[in-house]
Amino acid sequence: MFRVDLAKPAILAVDDDAPVLAAVARDLRRRYGEDYRIVRAGSGDEALSALTALRERGESAAVLIADQRMPVMNGTEFLSGAKKIFPEAKTVLLTAYADTDAAIAAINEVKLDHYLLKPWDPPEDKLYPIVDDLLDDWLADHPTYVGIEVAGTRWSPATHEVKEFLARNQIPYRFVDIERDEAGRQRAEAAASTQPHQLPVVFFPDDTHLVAPDLRSLASKAGLQTEAKNKLYDLVIIGGGPAGLAAGVYAASEGLSTAIIEKEATGGQAGTSSRIENYLGFPAGITGANLARRAAAQSRKFGAEILTAVEAAGVRVDGPVKIVTTTTGDELAARAVIIATGMTIKRLAAKGVDRLAGAGVYYGAAASEAVEYQGEPVFVVGGANSAGQAAVMLARFAGQVTMLVRGSSLEAGMSQYLVDQIRSTPNIAAMLETQVTEVRGEKRLEEIVLSRAGQTVVEPAEGLFIFIGAEPHSELVAGVVERDPKGFIRTGSDLRREGHWPATWTMDRDPYLLETSVPGVFAVGDVRSGVVRRVAAAVGQGAACVSFVHQYLASV
Repeated sequence: MFRVDLAKPAILAVDDDAPVLAAVARDLRRRYGEDYRIVRAGSGDEALSALTALRERGESAAVLIADQRMPVMNGTEFLSGAKKIFPEAKTVLLTAYADTDAAIAAINEVKLDHYLLKPWDPPEDKLYPIVDDLLDDWLADHPTYVGIEVAGTRWSPATHEVKEFLARNQIPYRFVDIERDEAGRQRAEAAASTQPHQLPVVFFPDDTHLVAPDLRSLASKAGLQTEAKNKLYDLVIIGGGPAGLAAGVYAASEGLSTAIIEKEATGGQAGTSSRIENYLGFPAGITGANLARRAAAQSRKFGAEILTAVEAAGVRVDGPVKIVTTTTGDELAARAVIIATGMTIKRLAAKGVDRLAGAGVYYGAAASEAVEYQGEPVFVVGGANSAGQAAVMLARFAGQVTMLVRGSSLEAGMSQYLVDQIRSTPNIAAMLETQVTEVRGEKRLEEIVLSRAGQTVVEPAEGLFIFIGAEPHSELVAGVVERDPKGFIRTGSDLRREGHWPATWTMDRDPYLLETSVPGVFAVGDVRSGVVRRVAAAVGQGAACVSFVHQYLASV
């Protein structure tokens, strides 16, 4: 049988071998017993009954550990059933050496997070690091509520912006819909009495509040760093996506005083991905948010400062020093600068889109918004990987997800693994050779107008999520460094034109591979001209760039 401690999330272990089950429960209890209740079951059926009971009581399950070689219901079959009860639980399959093929199949069939070879002794080396990692990921997706409340309406663009900012920065909050919660409405009106009709109102645990806050004020109040601690840094990195974070990790770990400026949330475009499945070292995939969380923590561990909700407005050169100015007029001085600003999602040129942005029309697909569409019809615009990943994530919540793809096939712009997932998900459909020409609604999205095969089609819609490509975010260095006709930053040998370097190049040596036309200013990631746009490629460039920064600093 199983025991329940109502105060804690569950870690469940299931194995038909009683001694093995007792051993894994003992090891789990020794390490996690203070913060989690350890539930154990002797069969798949018993474990599913335990999970159903937990769900009916409104409780949570964080990690599920199942033996593959159970009779009647093997581990993969159990986890498949368990995921229907607790879809967000992390999963571990206990396997023998000969079960590797079964474990790989489980990764594809039930999105297995990890498989663990038996025996796992000593647990300090083979069990605890795995469970620690999975619990960190689970906690990041299920943060403990600590008191921040966002009072607003579901269809308020300003409310959406605040919710998305908190969610992407993994700051716990509770949303109070004042159209459904009378007490919440009265509290919000009282708090905003001097600023009527302003939403949202953000309440904090110290009994203070902000009315319709700008993101920098919100970030500061929520405990994020928004001000630089130093006047001069060895390196300032503009952009906290995979390339910028990788540069931050390597620079700080190698002793460079480092600041990373991020205008929204760490992770960049990759941070909004519901699951990256082809990133090296994560066979079960990893969410963009969790990858960003790990990288940011790693950067801070080595001493890098991450300034959040701080937008760089420009870069100027003052002798050997580079000055990064922000949109608020602040300045950061650095001996070297890395531009890692990535790309900005293109705006959809359809009637009504700008008016309803944040009120049913969204660029990207944050999980914080997806949960609002339980059982409802939503549409995803785009045919690349980001659109496919969003469709798969949204399908966990929405009643029907329809992809609107301008091209004639999914394969033309999407990885095959995603195409296979989409086709195997019953509530995802794809409309090919289709474009959105208009969105309609008074205060929120109500329907969309499509052009398909020369015909106009009107569809009811609750949500429209847009992924139609991106443009380089390089305006802050326009006129400072060389860019190609599309706005991407040229680096290294690409700077040579007709046998000559640009006039801004003042060094006797050739530019380093990732160096721009201004010595000591580098560019990495998607903002560079002619790069392969993959998360792994961005990480590699960020890491490699630090070696060029060292060489530059040694030469000046």
